[in-house]
Amino acid sequence: MESRIQRIFLVLAVGAAWVSPGAFAATDPNELELEPLVVREPERRKVDVDKLDKENFEFGVLAGLMSVEDFGTNTVVGARVAYHVTEDFFVEGQYGRTTLGETSFERLSGGAQILTDDERDMTYYNVSVGYNIFPGESFLGRGLAFKGGLYVVAGVGSTNFGGDDRFTINAGVVYRLIATDWLAFHIDVRDHVFETDLLGSRETKHNIEFSGGLTLFF
Repeated sequence: MESRIQRIFLVLAVGAAWVSPGAFAATDPNELELEPLVVREPERRKVDVDKLDKENFEFGVLAGLMSVEDFGTNTVVGARVAYHVTEDFFVEGQYGRTTLGETSFERLSGGAQILTDDERDMTYYNVSVGYNIFPGESFLGRGLAFKGGLYVVAGVGSTNFGGDDRFTINAGVVYRLIATDWLAFHIDVRDHVFETDLLGSRETKHNIEFSGGLTLFF
């Protein structure tokens, strides 16, 4: 009997030791030792941004082609100067010069000339306003981005050829790409509209100019 009682107490003692408070403490999830969380900083890429100067005046040259109605398409050269009132709005003056070709009548008549050689030199000047309708950036490859914008322009001026001055309205679009803080590139498409009676009847002529150029800020 006593040996049976001793075995019971021995089993209880072993069970009490197994379920001791220390055993519960070892399995308490609030006291589990966690590994420290490692936060990696993102790798930052260095970007060089050109600072644009505060010069508002722009001066440059242009060259391209001008299609003068009835007189064919010929080379045009010129110059422009602009004042930027705001970042998106500017006022511009432009001068251009081209030499007119022969009309179809002159080519088919076998020698009849409507204009002399001096009268074929056509010059124009105008004053226009422009507004940036699509500001943005242009990307060249993966590492170069340039500020640019698409502008609408319109203005008035005068066109001289054939010994007469003709009031002219011009309108078109200009794309400008700013290469540095002092240099920009332009691509222009403009229509120069005037009336003339040089060929007998008074007609409205549309003369399309496509040109490119560069300008300097100062």
